[in-house]
Amino acid sequence: MDEQYPIKVAALYRFVAFDAPEELQPRIQAQCAAGGIKGTILLAHEGINGTVAGKPSDIDALIAFLRDIPGCAELDVKYSHAKEMPFYRMKVRLKKEIVTLGVDGIDPKREVGTYVQPEDWNALISDPDTVLIDTRNDYEVAIGTFEGAVDPRTKSFSEFPDWFRAHRAELAAGKTKFAMFCTGGIRCEKSTAFLKAEGIDEVYHLEGGILRYLENIPEAQSKWQGECFVFDERVSVKHGLELGEMELCHACRRPISQEDKASDYFVEGVSCPACYAERTDEDRARFAERQKQIALAKKRGKQHIGVNPRDDG
Repeated sequence: MDEQYPIKVAALYRFVAFDAPEELQPRIQAQCAAGGIKGTILLAHEGINGTVAGKPSDIDALIAFLRDIPGCAELDVKYSHAKEMPFYRMKVRLKKEIVTLGVDGIDPKREVGTYVQPEDWNALISDPDTVLIDTRNDYEVAIGTFEGAVDPRTKSFSEFPDWFRAHRAELAAGKTKFAMFCTGGIRCEKSTAFLKAEGIDEVYHLEGGILRYLENIPEAQSKWQGECFVFDERVSVKHGLELGEMELCHACRRPISQEDKASDYFVEGVSCPACYAERTDEDRARFAERQKQIALAKKRGKQHIGVNPRDDG
């Protein structure tokens, strides 16, 4: 174990048919509690999705436990490490979907696009017959994406179906192939299932997502531009999964640059240029008080539970 990074973080998902996810919930919650693991796991009839953190041995035990669940032997897991525990509680939640698209009947277990390995991705997206679509949220795309990718400018993944239906004709003009990507694979796996259901025949997605591409493809050969936003304390990563330059606005959980921090709209823990107009004076006063309490708790060497005001679970 790296003494500088004693916490192991696991981002995991698997599309699998659970007849009774409510029966799995207490079992998984108990396993996490036994190991002092914190984070969020979502369960639905369509599968499991989550990010958790803890001591390496406890995380390894949890992953082994999850892989023993029928249908989860091939659970997709991506690991990283942190200096401190990035989460403040453990939640195992029941949901309608493990990643919210909002379209009934979409089942990646039944029909999904063709998986493309990172080593073959450049050739596919360089093909003039390919439409390349970034399925992530607008604030993620803003700090980095693949060369030539279409940005839907969606605020959430659930906006993607309406966007695609509205722009399908212009996207498909003279093209037959659709290639999709996201951070770790779960959103593009579901979005390719959606496109197949919409009658698109040639649909592809990047297996393992951007993270596996950045890990496997040398920068000199890469078609990635910028940094990749990640939903943990690293905020963003670059090629080789090296730590990026972005930081986090603790008011809205969006990535911020040094230029953003120089803005008059930036106040630590209170606002940034992206969220200033979205908040009221009352919101900012409340965030300022919370930030004050966080600073006091940190001075005393304790964690303040309100450090993460956004709960998307």
